[in-house]
Amino acid sequence: MGRRRACPRGCHAGERRQGTCAREGTVSGTTFWYLASPYSRYPGGIEEAFRLALRETGRLVSAGVPVFSPIAHTHPVAVECGLDPYSHDIWIPVDEPIMRAASGLIMLRAESWEQSYGMRLELEAFTAAGKPVVWMDVGTVPAELRRAP
Repeated sequence: MGRRRACPRGCHAGERRQGTCAREGTVSGTTFWYLASPYSRYPGGIEEAFRLALRETGRLVSAGVPVFSPIAHTHPVAVECGLDPYSHDIWIPVDEPIMRAASGLIMLRAESWEQSYGMRLELEAFTAAGKPVVWMDVGTVPAELRRAP
């Protein structure tokens, strides 16, 4: 997969693998990851989808992964401010600048993710931008993002 390059910070070059800095747990140059997770069609409803996003965001943060979850951010805003939590007309424009700023996408393969309109749009945006996409199963930090022991 190409030659080994040093970490962008110039540290621990021997741990570099497939574009990933093993110690930092992020793809080179990534400032933060954007976590896509199911919401409006989640079988347990949007409150449970929100809690799922919180748990998986917390799992990533605990593993040292810099991550932003749009659901963790926007759901409480929608609830507190009486905004329609299902309206893509409201939330896609809010999420777009954050997607542009993020260096990579984490796709959470939780129940109903295949039916998620928002996740499909997020995947299309990151793919079109040529940004890395990492797949995550519930309860597991992706190997590409794990810190080396």
